[in-house]
Amino acid sequence: MSLDTLPPLREVIAAHGLAAKKSLGQNFLLDANLLDRIARVPGPLAGTHVYEVGPGPGGLTRALLRAGANVTAVERDDRALPVLAELAAAAGGDRLRVIAGDALEVDAASLCSAGTHIVANLPYNIGTALLTRWLAVDVWPPFWVSLTLMFQKEVAERLVAKPGSSAFGRLSVLAQWRCSAEIALLVSPKAFVPSPKVSSAVVLLRPTAAMSAARPERLAALTAAGFGQRRKMLRSSLKGLPGALEAMEAQGIAAEARAETVPVMAWAAAAALLD
Repeated sequence: MSLDTLPPLREVIAAHGLAAKKSLGQNFLLDANLLDRIARVPGPLAGTHVYEVGPGPGGLTRALLRAGANVTAVERDDRALPVLAELAAAAGGDRLRVIAGDALEVDAASLCSAGTHIVANLPYNIGTALLTRWLAVDVWPPFWVSLTLMFQKEVAERLVAKPGSSAFGRLSVLAQWRCSAEIALLVSPKAFVPSPKVSSAVVLLRPTAAMSAARPERLAALTAAGFGQRRKMLRSSLKGLPGALEAMEAQGIAAEARAETVPVMAWAAAAALLD
């Protein structure tokens, strides 16, 4: 069997009893054309290495392999492992390596070489946690050269939001101080099995030069304080974090400002002063 002769995903799912589990945040994509479009988002993948989280029955994995990538996939659902083993055999060679485990407990950097692309239809229940982990690595630029990730549309809009908008928040700052971020593709609920109640979007992030030398944990603490009470003035929201208000004022941000109006560069520069 080869990639071209694999049975349709619906047949594979039925044969292996792979009903999506809500507890695992699973929603399967079956449309091969849509999956191929997602695989094209980061650019040409032929000969590259891709790290995938939660492949499930392997729909996106198939698309990545068709695009010429070599894939390392982490899957915690034991039911999917036989399916992925069949896919690995069909791909041939060492093009697909499957790691059985929880992506939140796996050290992705240890499994990947420099220049890796991360591409995933992330389980909704761990997507934000994984993203913030990949953004908060100490060494920058990181081991990955792009993140192509599926999120709920609302989360995707937060990642790309600009200061002053209602969607601008902590995720916006954490993503944009080190990356360019764009919504590459909108995905209807009808594309999934089962259909979620919300629309989804694929976000593309690429590393850029960091706006400051702030340590990630300092920026995380500062934004957590600032946006934890986003309707309050910084004078109130930052009072529990020593030096935070003074660091903001050093960037020309008034104590009467609210978190959602503060530019990403100011957050980053203020966080650097907390080190």
